Amino acid sequence: MTLSLLNFINIVWLLEERLFERGLAYVGTDYLSYSLWDEYIEFEYKHQEWSRLAMIYTRIFENPILYFDKYYSSFKELAANRPLSELRTADEAAAAAASLVSEASDNVTEGEVPSDAVEQSSKPVSAGLTEAEELEKYIAIREEMYKKAKEFDSKIVGFETAIGRPYFHVKPLNAAELENWHNYLNFIEKEDDFSKVVKLYERCLIACANYPEYWMRYVKCMEMRGSMDLAENALVRATQVFVKRQPEIHLFAAWFKEHNGDISGARAAYELVHTEISPGLLEAIIKHANMERRLGNLEDALSIYEQAIAIEKGKEHSQTLPVLFAQYARFLYMAPGKEEKARNILMEAPEHVQLSKPFLEAMISMETMLPLPKRIEYVDTLVEKFIVPNPDNPNSASMAEREELSSILLEFLDLVGDAKFVKKAYDRHLKTFINRTSAILKKRLGEDLSSDKSKLAKADPAATSPAQSLAGAYPSAQNQWTAGYAVQPQAWPPVAPAPVQQWNPSYTQPAAAYGGYGTTYPQTSAPVPQAGTYANYQPTTYPAQVYPQQQSYAQPAAVSAPVAAAAATPQVSTVPQAYYGSYY
Repeated sequence: MTLSLLNFINIVWLLEERLFERGLAYVGTDYLSYSLWDEYIEFEYKHQEWSRLAMIYTRIFENPILYFDKYYSSFKELAANRPLSELRTADEAAAAAASLVSEASDNVTEGEVPSDAVEQSSKPVSAGLTEAEELEKYIAIREEMYKKAKEFDSKIVGFETAIGRPYFHVKPLNAAELENWHNYLNFIEKEDDFSKVVKLYERCLIACANYPEYWMRYVKCMEMRGSMDLAENALVRATQVFVKRQPEIHLFAAWFKEHNGDISGARAAYELVHTEISPGLLEAIIKHANMERRLGNLEDALSIYEQAIAIEKGKEHSQTLPVLFAQYARFLYMAPGKEEKARNILMEAPEHVQLSKPFLEAMISMETMLPLPKRIEYVDTLVEKFIVPNPDNPNSASMAEREELSSILLEFLDLVGDAKFVKKAYDRHLKTFINRTSAILKKRLGEDLSSDKSKLAKADPAATSPAQSLAGAYPSAQNQWTAGYAVQPQAWPPVAPAPVQQWNPSYTQPAAAYGGYGTTYPQTSAPVPQAGTYANYQPTTYPAQVYPQQQSYAQPAAVSAPVAAAAATPQVSTVPQAYYGSYY
């Protein structure tokens, strides 16, 4: 009975050791595996298996884990309290003895037998070194392992501490944690240690199991490193277990199988998306058709589009159908000899879809590329329906979208149309968007004026008086204003008697242009004759406007130059100008 009990205890002990080893084979290198190591250490400590305990510490020093320093201190304490013979395993003792024998044989001169050979042969093999020296050597080896792992620990501790949830949960991870996983994987891939790369990906896919991008990255990484078995295993787990209801992983699987020669598997992945995962998914339709084209099956590719269009026609208010028509027309245009069919597809589309900016923009773009004759009148009619809605033809598009599409049409007609259609579209654009254009123009004009006023208000640090000379601060002031800002002739108010400098008549316009800022600037430089380029320029003449009496400003005593007359505020022309957005 006692022997049976002892045998049972021994069997249980062996089973426990195997369980520990099995667990460590999976997660022994994880940064948070310290609890499993602690249990294993406690188990061996209870059974006083000192050599196995020392071996556990040695294995820990190969990869850093949390509380790494604690294990090094425990190992030093164990080495200080137990003799070396108890710390070494049988294999380590045999290897040490073999190395000492090899060193002794190298020291013996060939053909020479030392006088104390018989005496040495009776001594232990390790007699060449004292036990203290051997223990020091034993500890030094593990200390070097510890330092190397500690250096690696300093590189990854930032990534490890940023992992807030290392376990799986249905709640989504925050953006910072997802980004941290990507950065950690980028770092570990550069270390060129395949085992560490695989272990980290497996850790990542516990917390990020619901995110297809990490599965895709794992598959691509394993493929690039030549481990197709691991790549295919990860792809099967993703498509059949963890993210099997997400279409992007199946589209990736189709791409992966196509590029690795599994055409039937790629077709099966696309069919799964079409029939079960996400019927009518535009991306799946386009990619499937493009794959068939690459394989030389043009008719199969066209049938994919036609079947998808037929299905979408049966749906009410399909959002996919307009884009599907546009994509199909573009696909036909790229196919040899299918240009006219592409045009017919676009002509048929308005009967089945609601007009929208993306669809009409695609139609204009396609009509630009298709050969003559251009169907300008048909395109213009459709665009007019869109930008000028009426009760019979409601339109939910915003004013900005309609104006942008009108500008695109203007550009198209300017390129391929005649003067009649250009004028018609131009007049319609002005009539429809005149109020919006005027508001934008006034807003921009106000922003420009406020910007220039703020520039003039800045003081020059090099000035010697509060009144900085306009000519010195803005030497190119005459060219700052465009012809659109015409200035009216001014009736100057009377000022206090003072020696006023006479202005050259050619400076009348630029001087008045700055009068709106209400600031008196002393003239410090001699007037320069106006450039010949502007000699014949005559500004637009408006009726003279009389301004109310303004307060005169006395000249500071420190300023010796003559004082210019106070400038009056100019009347800026507000004639509305057409604004055509960013396309015209």
